Amino acid sequence: MLSGKIPGPPISATLGFSVTDVSDGEVAFEGAPAFNATNPMRGVHGGWYGAILDSALGCAVMTKVPRGSIYTTLEFKVNITRALSIGSRARAIGTVQHAGRTTCVADAVLRGLDDNKVYATASTTCLIMNVTD
Repeated sequence: MLSGKIPGPPISATLGFSVTDVSDGEVAFEGAPAFNATNPMRGVHGGWYGAILDSALGCAVMTKVPRGSIYTTLEFKVNITRALSIGSRARAIGTVQHAGRTTCVADAVLRGLDDNKVYATASTTCLIMNVTD
């Protein structure tokens, strides 16, 4: 996805974010919420925070999943610490904390690109499964 050889997930285009960095156990996404990502009160919907953070978490986990295996989310948690305004650019960085044989644990932080403030944090636990099982 990063090199452009395969397309990113459609939700990235819909919600206005994309992958920017990939390394072993760490993946970053950047984007800015648009008006179409607001709630009825015209604030950025919590789902936008969750989607960019979950993308960073899941892709970070993906860097640790052995070839021939797949993963699924067992638990996902988001804490929104401050409101992000429409059009504000932000960066979500997902980092694997534990990659075992059957589970992988990762956390992520969403920071504003202009002010470096933390707007949200997230964590996940994923189950790793061998496709031949």
